Order: sequence, then C-alpha cells, then structure tokens
Amino acid sequence: MSAKPKYFRLESEIEKYRVDANWSKALDVARQLASKSQGLGMFIIYYYYVSFLLGESKLEEYLKDNAPEEKNIVKAKAELHDAEKYLTEVAQKDTKILAEAYAIKGICLEKLGPASTSKFRVAELEEKVIGCFEKAGDLALLYLQERERNASQTSTASTPTGLNVQDDNIGIILETVIQRSPILYIKKGEISKGVHRFRELLRVVEVRFTQGLRQTLARHLAEVLLRGMCESNYVTVDLNKSESSKTSTLKPRKYSGERVFIPRDQNEETLLLLLIAEAIATREAVLNRSEELEEARLQSVRNTMAVYDLLAITLVKRAQFNKLCESLERALRFSFEEFHIWYQFANSLICAGKYSRAVLVLKECARLKPKNIIILLQAAKLCYEYLHQYDEGIKLAEQALEVSENHPMAARVHLALGVGYSMKAMEMRLQTERQELHKKALNMFTKAHMLDPNDYLALFHLALQLAILRQVVDAVKYVRLALKYRSDHIHSLHLLVLLLSAQKQHGEAMTLINAALEEYPDNLSLLLTKSKLEEILYGPDQALNTCRHMLALWKDLYETDTEDFSKSTIDTRSRRGNATDRMMFDRKNFAQLQLSELNDRDSGSIRAESIAASRVEQTLSDLASSMNSTFLPRPGSQQTWLLQAQIWLHLAELYLTLDKMSEAEACVQETSVLFPLSHQVAYMKGRVFEHKQRYQEAKCCYENAISINPGHTKSLQHLGMVFHNLDNNKMAEKVLRDAVNTDPTSHNSWYMLGLVLETLGQAEAAMDCHYTALSMEATSPVVPFSVIPRLMQ
Repeated sequence: MSAKPKYFRLESEIEKYRVDANWSKALDVARQLASKSQGLGMFIIYYYYVSFLLGESKLEEYLKDNAPEEKNIVKAKAELHDAEKYLTEVAQKDTKILAEAYAIKGICLEKLGPASTSKFRVAELEEKVIGCFEKAGDLALLYLQERERNASQTSTASTPTGLNVQDDNIGIILETVIQRSPILYIKKGEISKGVHRFRELLRVVEVRFTQGLRQTLARHLAEVLLRGMCESNYVTVDLNKSESSKTSTLKPRKYSGERVFIPRDQNEETLLLLLIAEAIATREAVLNRSEELEEARLQSVRNTMAVYDLLAITLVKRAQFNKLCESLERALRFSFEEFHIWYQFANSLICAGKYSRAVLVLKECARLKPKNIIILLQAAKLCYEYLHQYDEGIKLAEQALEVSENHPMAARVHLALGVGYSMKAMEMRLQTERQELHKKALNMFTKAHMLDPNDYLALFHLALQLAILRQVVDAVKYVRLALKYRSDHIHSLHLLVLLLSAQKQHGEAMTLINAALEEYPDNLSLLLTKSKLEEILYGPDQALNTCRHMLALWKDLYETDTEDFSKSTIDTRSRRGNATDRMMFDRKNFAQLQLSELNDRDSGSIRAESIAASRVEQTLSDLASSMNSTFLPRPGSQQTWLLQAQIWLHLAELYLTLDKMSEAEACVQETSVLFPLSHQVAYMKGRVFEHKQRYQEAKCCYENAISINPGHTKSLQHLGMVFHNLDNNKMAEKVLRDAVNTDPTSHNSWYMLGLVLETLGQAEAAMDCHYTALSMEATSPVVPFSVIPRLMQ
C-alpha cells in the first residue's frame, strides 16, 4: 500500500492541531513526517516544516500573554529571538511555507497602508504588495506541481483513500492572493499587466489541486475582457513575449508547444476562457445531494451560474443561440430545481427559434416559481405568436390570472387573455362561436384598461378589437388615447391610419402615414398600406413608385442577410465585428416582426387554415426537392424571402389594374421562383388567367389555392365569380357563402354573393346581401384591420 495516504492524513492532523493551538501535538506529528519521509527532498521539506511550527508556536505562545504594542518592543526582541531564528531559516527555503509567508506579508502590507499620502509612496507600496502576491502564487503553484509529481512517483492509485476534502485546495490565503495579484494591477489602471498576469497563471501546468482555481481565473479574465476592455485597447496573446521574460527555478512550469491555439481577438479569447471554465464546472460539479455536501453543492452551482451568465452575454452578442442552448443543456444535469439555469435555457431556446421546447421549459420554470406571472405570460406569448396554439396560450394566461390578484401585472394578464380569445376567434368557422370569443376578448381588454388606465398597450388592443367589430368611432377614441401615452407606437399609428381610411378620410390617413414613415422609414407594412392609399388617391402609377421603393429597400435591408446564409459558417461569423453581428441580428428580428404584419394581408391575420397551408406548402416543397425537381429553396431565412414575395404580389395586382399583362406575369413569375407551391402564387396566377378571360385555367388555379388554404378569402371570392362567368351559379353561390362565412366583414364577398343571387332570381336575398355590402364598405379600411399584429410586449 502506498505511503501517500499516510502523508496526507498526517498533514491534515497537523493543520487541525494548528487551528486548535495544540503546538506540542503538531510538532510531534511533524517530526514523525520528517522521520518517515522517503527521499532527501521530502526529508528537507518536512525538516523545515518542523522549524516553521517551532517558530509559529513560540510566536503564538508569546502573543497569548503580550499584546503587540510599542511598549513591549524590547521584551519582544529578547523573548522572540528563537522564533525569529526558526522563521528566518524557513523563509530562506523554497517550500510552500515560504509561499504562505509572502502571502501573509503582502496582506499585512495592504492592511497597514502607506506611511504617507505621497503618490510615490502609495505606488511603491502597491508594487511591494503585488510582488509579494506574485511570489506567493508562483511558489504555491510550484509546490503543488512538485507535490503531485512526487505523489505520482510513490503511488499508482488515482485517488488516495482517506484523503480529506481540504487537501484538494491550496488554502484560502494562497488562493486569495493568487487571484488578487492581477486584480490589483487592474485597480491601478494597468489593465494590460493584469491581463498578462491572468494569462500567465492560466498557462501554468494544471494539477488536480488547481482545477477549481483555474475555473475562477478563467472566469475573472473573461469578465475583464468583456467589461474592462474594448477592441481598440485589446492586447493580443504573445507567447514569445511571455517566454522571453525572466525565468527562475522558483517559477511553476507552463504549457508550451508549437501547435498551441492562440486566440486572434478579444471575442475568441473570451469564448475560449468561458468554454474552459464551463468544462471544469461540468466536470467538477457536485452531484451528491447529501446534507454534508450541501454547502459544496451550492457553491458549485453559484460558480457555474456565474460562468453561464458570462457565456450567455458572449454568445448572444454573436447571435450564437444554438451554441448557448447546447451549453445550458449540459448544465441541466446538475441544476435540479435551479430556477436561474432553467430560465436561461428557456430564453436561449426562444432566441434559437425552438419555441415548442421553450414552452415546455418555461412550464418547468413556472412549476419552480408558480407565482411568477412573467413566466406564464412569456409562455402564452410563444403559444400565440409562434406556435399558434391558442387554447394552450389561453390556459397559461388563465393560470396567471389565478395568481394575479392585486399584482402590478394584473392588467397585462387580462390583456394576454384578450389576445388569446381574439386570435382564437379568427379560426372559428361558426359565426356564433366567433362572436362569443370576440365578446370575451373585448371584455378582457376593457378590464385591462380599467386596471391600468395609462397602459398604452391595453388601449391599443381595445381599439383594435373595436375596429375588428367595426365600432370605428370608439376605436378611434381609444387609439388616439393610446398614442397620447406613447406617441411612437408603430402599431397604434398604423391602426389609426386604417381607421381614418375606414371613415373615408383618405387624405388625413395619407398625411399620418407619411409622418409615421418619417419615424419608421424601413417599415414595409406601412409602405404597403401607403401604396394602397396612393392607388385610391392618386392612381396605380403613384402606387407603383412606392412598390419599386419597397423592392430597393428590401434589397438594402435583407440581401446581405440572404448572402450570409448561403456561405455562413461558425468560423466566418466569428470573424465579423460586433456591430455587424448586432445589425444582422436586428434585421432578423425586424423581418420576423414584419412577417407577422404582412402574412396573408388580403384575408386577415395568421389563421388555423394558413398554418395548415404553410405545412402543406412545406411538405410539397420537400417532396419536390426529394424528386430531383428543379425547385430548390432559396438560401437564408424563408421569412426574408416571404417579405419580398409579398411585394411582388402587390406589384402584380397593380399591373393588372393598369392592364399591363406582361409586367403582371413577370411579377408572378418572380414570386413563383421564390415559392412555387404557395397558395398566394396560385391565386395570382388565377388572377392573370381571369383577366385574360381564360376562366377554366383560372378556376384550376383558384381551386389549387383553396386546396392548400381553405380560408383564403380572395381565392374563394374569385372562384365564385369564375363559376358565375361560366354560368355555374349554384357552385358560385356555395363558394361565395364559404367566403362570407370565412370573413363576414368583407364587403366584396357580400357584393359578389348578391350578384349571384340576383342571377338566380333570389331578388330579396340579393338585396339583403347588397345592403350588407354597403354597410360593411362604409366602415371598410384600405386593408383589413387584421393585418395589424396582436403582439404582447
């Protein structure tokens, strides 16, 4: 059996006796160590250990009876002669005891402070303190390296039995001074020296006893690089400079080699440090949940959370959300019931676009903190805006409502419920169900406004709901009040534009939208609405100019994004500057926001049918690709390409209005290249055929569009009129009744149904339809109110 466990046990006993001031016992055990040591080197170490204990014991015994005061100086010199002799003998040798001596000396100097306020004296003292700390650190690390090497020579066992946990570290004093030496440089304003010292310490050859220290140093240096340096004053890693610095036999060994990875910039070094710290944290995590290890486990979790918080800052700046998800997922295995890690994981999943999983993780967070309303509202928001699981979102909002009494966020909880009811109403096929849900939504928005009368978001949603119900006058009142509390809210501005157009105040609407575009010149949804207004006020030619501007704007905003996706790799992204990364990240968010406003503008907001349609389109696209079709999806974000497709489709409609068939066909062809299997592309192809009076081809296109998206109102309207032109008025009536049921607020559907019923000889029913069409048209905006997204914030 190896002697190594015995040495560790005896050293632990000595430390225990030192703490208890039992000097005789400590000396006895130290003498045993010296007598039983193997080899001259170990004998010399323990010989000086005995000398150190003799000096320390005499000093401690003297201090029991004599206070360290100036009047006792003469007595101290006489009685502490032997203590001074022993300690001086020890201080001349390179053991770990010498390291502690330098550490304590530095701490004492720091506590005493300078003898005068002279800047020179202050600087001189700071240099002495740092020098003591650096010597202490180097000696301690060297000692640990020698200790492990000697231990490996005397034993083949990887972990000695009976080893005390305290033997795994170098002691709180030495660990503290090792960490403080670079920090003192930074406090002095010498950041480059502090960073250099951190790097020197991290290059020291690792031993088992320094793993926790390496994690702390890596985290501290990463924090300095993140918060204390910028790219302009960053000093690159120079191993040649480090090697050329003066060497000493008392310096610890450092890693070296020709094929060493050297970070090229601040971001690479920060990420490397945090990945090292994460690897150590994952490897050294305390998984045992027994009571005696509870404090160690909590400390391990605290250190780990600090690392992951810095890692989140670093990776989010680079928009590397998938990498962050992977790292946080690894942390979950030792983060049982740790809310912070779970919540960070949920947020990283959201940023990575993994919404379904994010909702599941947020539910776990809600279980850990059931009274945290923010978590439930966040999960509901994902269900509404990304997953379109309206029932699930409503359930989460109702769960928040149960704990929201007298809560500052109570108004937002009612708001969330209202949004859920309103969005669910749009997917209801039965009019009675739709009206009931709209009524519930209006009730919730009204309560939200009552709970917080100054909340612009509650006022906006209340106005939007009233607009959908065609209570235009009340809607104008509330949206103007919303703009009073937040004048730059883009959706309130857009809603007021549509409300003015619904009141046939097109000039005022144009003035307002121009003012809004001065504030948001890149908003394509506003530009599309402006184009519609221009078509009414000035004719299609003016609207065409706005569409051309939109295409140029799309190219300026998103073309770089699509190119980057086609050639991006982690390596190329990592070499970009921070400003570029943030700009690209903002563009993606902007595209996603505008997509929610532009999606299915002609028939309303995103509905269950259009969700199903998107799935069908994706399935058909995958099938076409798998069958070696010539169709290949464009590189980059499909949301970005969908924005461009919406512009081409609107441009095609304008050319049809101007009877420019070749230009309209070219626009449809451009859209077809982007999304050949889209229901909207099929619809526009039908429009072109219908304009040419080729009704059979038009009928086929409209039927294709409806087979993908049964709720596409415009396809239903035009298919009905195609049947009417083909003298199949019974089918025309059926299709147009489907259109009316899909969107009962569309005056075009009622008008077309009236024409067909009139042809069928149902004069009274036709008159009712025309009357309804007139009443709906009187409050009809230039584009449907439902193009404005019901977003929670």
